[in-house]
Amino acid sequence: MTEASVQIRELIEPTVEGLGFELVRVTYGGGRKPTLQIMAERPDGTMGVEDCATLSREVSLILDVEDPLPGEFLLEVSSPGIDRPLTRAKDFERWVGFETKVELDNQMEGRRRFKGRMTSFNGTEVVIDTDEGEVVLPFGEISKAKLILTDELLEAVQKQAPNETAGTE
Repeated sequence: MTEASVQIRELIEPTVEGLGFELVRVTYGGGRKPTLQIMAERPDGTMGVEDCATLSREVSLILDVEDPLPGEFLLEVSSPGIDRPLTRAKDFERWVGFETKVELDNQMEGRRRFKGRMTSFNGTEVVIDTDEGEVVLPFGEISKAKLILTDELLEAVQKQAPNETAGTE
């Protein structure tokens, strides 16, 4: 996580939480016109279009007043989506049993990237069943992780949110 991302997270997190959301990830970077990406969700894992719009308006107000970033940038507020990034311990706990991609800060067993079914998470270690066998990854060494979109994941998400609709009527 970049220094700018950490700074923005600290700046906006009280407001985000005050609106009833949880920050999933804050990233900042890019070319001539960098993008500030804010991923958030409600505690139940939902995040609608109106939620994104509300959060975007409130975060914009904070950024206009505090002006923490140099020059122009794009603000993108979104939900984590189905094939979501796993950034917090609670994300790993919630999604045990599903296919994941994990990247480490440093090499382990000659590699940094692992892909397979996450079979357990105990707060300090993530166990992944890969094609080459089971690997135990230190949670503190994970730089990136995300769910892999599978039929099984889609089915699980649909069961969790039976009353939500994908579109508007």
